[in-house]
Amino acid sequence: MEETLEKTIGQIVADDYRSAAVFEKFGIDFCCNGNRGIEEACEQKKVDAGELRKKLEIALALTTAETTDYKSWLMDQLADHIEKKHHRYVEERIPVLKQYLTKINKVHGAKHPELQQIHDLFVASGGELAMHMKKEELVLFPYIRKMVKAKQSGENLNEPRFGTVKNPIQTMMQEHDNEGERFRQIEALSDNYTPPEDACGTYKVTFAMLKEFQDDLHRHIHLENNILFPKAEELESELNA
Repeated sequence: MEETLEKTIGQIVADDYRSAAVFEKFGIDFCCNGNRGIEEACEQKKVDAGELRKKLEIALALTTAETTDYKSWLMDQLADHIEKKHHRYVEERIPVLKQYLTKINKVHGAKHPELQQIHDLFVASGGELAMHMKKEELVLFPYIRKMVKAKQSGENLNEPRFGTVKNPIQTMMQEHDNEGERFRQIEALSDNYTPPEDACGTYKVTFAMLKEFQDDLHRHIHLENNILFPKAEELESELNA
């Protein structure tokens, strides 16, 4: 257990996703900023590292049938899962959330001016995420599938026009960081998605949906940053050896 706790946050979550709930409870970003150790992350968030470690030990000691070992999946299988589950979720939720945010801003914006900022941040995020996912679906993921096929068949793999898989991965990770920061701003403006006392039903539903959207985005980014992308770079090195 001690060896696990000495890993980076991203590695801990990649090894066992049950740990994600603990980091989320303490407000620690395990996807975009997963390359930090526990001590560093706790110091930055001003939380008790000892308490977090205890919670992690408890969470990782529990057994559950819900744990999915994504690290054991083939990369093409993981890319398919990301597209079908996370990309489709984002595509479906963006127009609904835009509509709801526009509505509550119109009704409650005078009293709660932060709603306009939340609206603008989410609209910007929606546009960027749409382009981001298309780049993954049209450029990066097809090449990852080609690499898996080349390894399985023993066929030669032509060098991609982007040179090395590290180039699109670097771009994707920077865009992940951008959206992670945007949602940190939304989270702060919404008081951690807590609706005010005068919130109507739509207001409450909108904040709950925003929280769900952020949680899904964290899982989405985690699967790519901490599992899929490192595997892709490793396979490319293997094929070019």
